[in-house]
Amino acid sequence: MKYFISALLVLCSCYSQASFKEKSGGFLEIAMPLTAVGITYYHEDMQGFKELAYTLSATALTTVLLKKTVKKERPDGSGDDAFPSGHAAITFSSASFLERRYGWKYGVPAYLLASWTAYTRVDADKHEIEDVLAGAAIGYAFSYLFVSENQALKVAPLISKNYVGLSAQMIF
Repeated sequence: MKYFISALLVLCSCYSQASFKEKSGGFLEIAMPLTAVGITYYHEDMQGFKELAYTLSATALTTVLLKKTVKKERPDGSGDDAFPSGHAAITFSSASFLERRYGWKYGVPAYLLASWTAYTRVDADKHEIEDVLAGAAIGYAFSYLFVSENQALKVAPLISKNYVGLSAQMIF
């Protein structure tokens, strides 16, 4: 995983600083699903590959259908397909697949990269925050629906009147 992140940083640094944000979001929209495919191959996980294919297909189809139905104008006026963000949907779909299937070791860096992608879309004036949040929710929802959860480690939020924390359970 560290090699994946290093490669992403090297490739992204090839772009000029002024256009880094704009180009990196588009790059990650392609790189993250391809990386997820590579990780399923590395783990010799054909079931995971199938789950990834279902997740990405459902995410992409839902995103396209919503764009065609809602027809929300982009903030920069470049089109009427702002809702939901396809970049956010695909990258969060990939990130949530990696986290659910292989755990937080893959999930944390993937969620950070997906969040960066969503940020770049708002920063480039292609989307408003609700567009990227909807895309992220779509990607996460289909991953939740189709991907078998990593059974080795489970982390869940704990919230009460007196505290906020995390619960972790590990199977040895």
